[in-house]
Amino acid sequence: ADQKMIHLIQRAKSTYPKLQVIGGNAVTSSEVFKLIEAGVDAIRVGKGVGSVATGQMVKAIGRAQMSAVYHTAKIARDHGVPVIADGGIKNSGCAIKALCLGASTVMMGSLLAGTEESPGSYYFQDGMRLKKYRGNFSLESLSQGNVSGGVMFAQGVSGAVVDKGTAKRFIPYQAQSIRHGLQDLGIISIEQLHESLYDGRLRFEVRSSAAQREGGVHDLHSYAR
Repeated sequence: ADQKMIHLIQRAKSTYPKLQVIGGNAVTSSEVFKLIEAGVDAIRVGKGVGSVATGQMVKAIGRAQMSAVYHTAKIARDHGVPVIADGGIKNSGCAIKALCLGASTVMMGSLLAGTEESPGSYYFQDGMRLKKYRGNFSLESLSQGNVSGGVMFAQGVSGAVVDKGTAKRFIPYQAQSIRHGLQDLGIISIEQLHESLYDGRLRFEVRSSAAQREGGVHDLHSYAR
């Protein structure tokens, strides 16, 4: 957490004491401590793991998202500060894993980018209905703002995502998928999920590449969802 961010958080909390402030992004325990000391009400976790992020390649800064969520949430929990998993959520299964590792909620940028309610217009390419999706620090995004020093340093890319339909159907489907996942774990709430994580009842297993393949759709000529 850089000093500019810390000063901004402190100023916001001192000027507007009742304002809920989210700090981040953080991936280490030391960053979490600094943000908590500054007075944040929640912490966003994840660096260079978003679908349009390239920070880990161009800056060598970041951390595996599952490790980042687990270690930061463990510290934040002791101070009553919730963690938001930001990046790496490809489907509802990823969201469940993030929650199981200590996150209280998740961000779903690329998943929601293809919905009707997201900004941008649909277009067709190779028979697919797509919508443009760009990173905040992509060249396309930076070119529309002011660049200090005259040098555009991109930390993301622009791309396209497949049409997901309306968020009114997509979000309830994701939520129901998460409920079923927790049901199979015998869990009825996020609070109980986190309690089972930290008292050792919730266990994880490393899966081989073969196990990951058989855990998805396989051995079919074609299939439809």
